[in-house]
Amino acid sequence: MAILLTKDSRIIVQGMTGAEGRKHTQRMLRAGSQIVGGVTPGKGGQTIDFEGACLPVFGTVAESVAATGADVSVVFVPPRFAKNAVLEAIDAGIELVVVITEGIPVHDAAVFCAHAGATGLAAPSVRTRIVGPNCPGVITPGASNAGIIPADITGPGRIGLVSKSGTLTYQMMYELRDIGFSTCVGIGGDPVIGTTHIDALQAFEDDPDTAAIVMIGEIGGDAEERAADYIKAHVTKPVIGYIAGFTAPEGKTMGHAGAIVSGSSGTAAAKKDALEAAGVQVGTTPSGTAELMREIMKSLP
Repeated sequence: MAILLTKDSRIIVQGMTGAEGRKHTQRMLRAGSQIVGGVTPGKGGQTIDFEGACLPVFGTVAESVAATGADVSVVFVPPRFAKNAVLEAIDAGIELVVVITEGIPVHDAAVFCAHAGATGLAAPSVRTRIVGPNCPGVITPGASNAGIIPADITGPGRIGLVSKSGTLTYQMMYELRDIGFSTCVGIGGDPVIGTTHIDALQAFEDDPDTAAIVMIGEIGGDAEERAADYIKAHVTKPVIGYIAGFTAPEGKTMGHAGAIVSGSSGTAAAKKDALEAAGVQVGTTPSGTAELMREIMKSLP
């Protein structure tokens, strides 16, 4: 079992005709993902040859859904067009939209995240879950891959992973490759994102085949503190944490748009304290965090 993405997920790629879209479509196909087509306005009716597949290109997301039954979209659309691309996917009834694009204006992200929520309230059966923007995507090892996460660095297992950092997602997957993962979710580090730590924690808690959870956060904001409160109140499974940015100087943006510290707010130390108060063991390095999870898994039936 997995969260968000399964072997039956039918994936379209918005922006498949571009260089990044083509490259990662091929990688997703090699990972076993069920890619059913792509969407590029003005190029409907074309086809693109990939290794082992010839995929149709549609002019709109609605056309792709009608023709293929797609329920997942991976967005490789330039920042200035990304808002409309995501809104189009939501309006077409796509259930999961993975927004890889970096540099989307915060206002645009707020618009499409709000639209997804409002659409869900109006028609809960077709609520759109957005992952991202500025994220590596979602992978259920051995089943499906939606995004840019390398598929060959780990296998299926019983650990759930939710992370703000793409690079640390890959490292944690590799560190624990001998144990494996149920699903890995890279949520992105922008100030406005569609799926939060809490959303992923809730899904992993409800997944019977996820035995333990790794949560990777970073400096800036209060998302990790809010996740700590949620864990304390609602999560019964073991959670191991890691916070990137212990050595970051105050008042300086580090990497992700949301990773800025003001005074004591958003510091790695404050987040570590909040998580530990909720019963979460927090590693001081990625490798050390992996070792904590390794010990947890040894103790589980």
